Amino acid sequence: MIIFWAFLYNLILFPLLFVFGLVGTFFNPKLKDGFKGRMMSLYTLRSYFKDFDRSLDVYWFHVASHGEFQQVLPVLAGLKEIKPQCKVLVSFFSPAGYQNVKNEQIDCKIYLPFDFIWSIWRALKIVQPKKIIFAGYDVWPNLVWIASLQTIHITIFAAFFREKTHKYYPVIRNFYRSVYHSFSSIYTISGSDYLSLQKIVSINKSPLIRVLGNPRYDQVKNHADTFTKERTMSVLQREKRIVAGSVWPEDEAVISQPIIQLLKENEEISLLWAPHEPTDKNIQAAIKKFEQHGLSVRRHNSKINLDIRGARVVVVGVVGILSKLYWQCQIAYIGGGFSTGVHNVMEPAIARLPVLFGPKHDNSHEAGELLQAGGGFSVESSMDVTTKLSALLNDQDYYLNASYAATDVIHQNLGSSTRVVRGIIRD
Repeated sequence: MIIFWAFLYNLILFPLLFVFGLVGTFFNPKLKDGFKGRMMSLYTLRSYFKDFDRSLDVYWFHVASHGEFQQVLPVLAGLKEIKPQCKVLVSFFSPAGYQNVKNEQIDCKIYLPFDFIWSIWRALKIVQPKKIIFAGYDVWPNLVWIASLQTIHITIFAAFFREKTHKYYPVIRNFYRSVYHSFSSIYTISGSDYLSLQKIVSINKSPLIRVLGNPRYDQVKNHADTFTKERTMSVLQREKRIVAGSVWPEDEAVISQPIIQLLKENEEISLLWAPHEPTDKNIQAAIKKFEQHGLSVRRHNSKINLDIRGARVVVVGVVGILSKLYWQCQIAYIGGGFSTGVHNVMEPAIARLPVLFGPKHDNSHEAGELLQAGGGFSVESSMDVTTKLSALLNDQDYYLNASYAATDVIHQNLGSSTRVVRGIIRD
């Protein structure tokens, strides 16, 4: 079965994906950056491993982007603590991850090489990793299959499998089965993910499967602890500020008018607005939109000065500070749920914020947890946004219950990174 799918993938599927991506580079700067970076990956590896001490263990972590790297951070810290002499290679698929991640635990950083047989085979021969560890979901078939042929241990952690995923369609399921059967171990987030995985893999031939949770909870809590020592005021003592983070155009079309209307009706309410891509064009468009409704607006461009007072609307023009700014707000809307999938809902949750997001949240296990606990709310229309924001702003008991529930989700899921590190070393 693996031979059939490997033949189909390498002859048809990935070449088509490569061609579409190549055409896309003429229209999308991010795709162009990614292609350029991947063309340099083997050169970067050859340079780093040219005179490498082969007695040292190399652990190759792969993540999709910056958000998935947050899952890796506490695992890297734990791994380096137990095995300080080991070397860590981290590969990224997205330019947003590669360009924005700087961490002392990383010894070598690359774009993931193109998933062609020859490039993956060469990369593995250069690196000679002790283990390859995928974080989350960004699994590339040739990297898995060829690593398996070279008897390299392959692991994925924080794996989640939603009931509605296309992976369960008969033909697609057979494809994924051929990939996941090549893993040495799979660490799922929850028991339900474990059961769902059984629908893909064969029990008799399956890899080692453990339920170990999601290390991202640990990272969010660790990061918050460094920031909250002087943030001890009650959440009710904060300004009545709504934060809209990682806003896509699809989100804006749904949420902007309800929020503007609330701002007009209640002068106590303010807004922190953070576009998913904070380009000058997007920032200026947002400023113009709010000013047209008679609202005072200012742009925030500092990563050091976190004072966001002084205007009814503050538009964030830099990346990397939202996790800190959440602590100056009371309610969060997190974008992506009307486009490709909701972004990080954990950072506002640890900051005690009830979290709203769009209907496309199956990509986020954390969003599902928040929904179940009552700390998160899925909205499908502008009317939903108005109704939910009004309820949270006007009913103190309702707001506090949602606030406590959001934060409690984080605390109930701590400790995963220790379990994952133990699994990586021992399994």
